[in-house]
Order: sequence, then C-alpha cells, then structure tokens
Amino acid sequence: MGKIITWHGVDLRWAYSDLLKGIQRRTGCAHQAGDVLHDSLLRLALTVARNPVAQPHAYLRTVVGTVMADRYRDNARWVSLPDYDDWSGEDSAAVAPSAERIVQLRACLAAAQRVFDRLPARRREVFWLFRIDGLSCREIAERLGLSVRTAENHVMRTMVELRDAEELMI
Repeated sequence: MGKIITWHGVDLRWAYSDLLKGIQRRTGCAHQAGDVLHDSLLRLALTVARNPVAQPHAYLRTVVGTVMADRYRDNARWVSLPDYDDWSGEDSAAVAPSAERIVQLRACLAAAQRVFDRLPARRREVFWLFRIDGLSCREIAERLGLSVRTAENHVMRTMVELRDAEELMI
C-alpha cells in the first residue's frame, strides 16, 4: 500500500477515488464531478485557514453536498434552447418569440439601459459584480473596500429602480 497523502487532514487518494466516484454518480459527468470536488476542497482550505476542522472527511462530504446544491440552483436559472439549426422545423413557432414579444423585450432592455446609464459608477459596478459576476455582497464589499451593508444597499436600490422602470413599461 502506498503512502497516505493528506491535505488539510483529508486523504487525497480517498477524495480522488471514492468521493469523486460518488460525485460523478450524482452529477452524471466526470468534468462536473471534478469541478465540484475542487470547489469543495477550496472551501475546506478556506475554512481550515480560519479554524481547524475536527473531522475533515465528514466536513468535506457536507461541503460537497452544499456545492452540488449551489450548482443545481445556479443551473436552474438558465433555460436550455435548442440549436438554431433545429428552429427551421415545425416546432420553430413554439420556440421563436412573437413579434409583439420582441418589441416588448426591446423596450424593457432600453428601459434597463436608461436606468444603468443614470446610475453612479460605484452602484453600477456593485450591481454588475452581484448580478453578472455572481459575487456575494460580502465578496463585493471586500473587493471594493465597502461595508457589506453599503454593497447590499447599492444592489437593492438598483433592483428597485429596475423594477420601477419595468412597471412603467407595462
């Protein structure tokens, strides 16, 4: 039997064999399983840097479950569309939006753009980091040197302005 290689108290042979196989069974994809494991190991390292973990294997399993739930939630936000090649068939009317819907979407986008154009640079940056880059308010605050409360206020005020602009379109 080979030498046990540990990292922050975790046997890496166990992590990259048994744990990875279990993640792959749950995700159905070797690449996603590797991503989940690596994200989980990073979260473990960040946690261990702050306070020691008594049972690193059990903690890592819990983190894997959390990472998978986060990924599932993030993926649920996106809707899969068929390839453009498939739109030429009989179902193309069901996939393509109507002309009225396209006009409505363009008007909403124009209203959103007007809101963004009027935003102060800092609020625009905070909202971009939150919505587009997916950072938490705490991460934004650390990156920009703000308080978490200020970052939250920037996000909320921008969301309210966008909602108000959308209500004007209806």
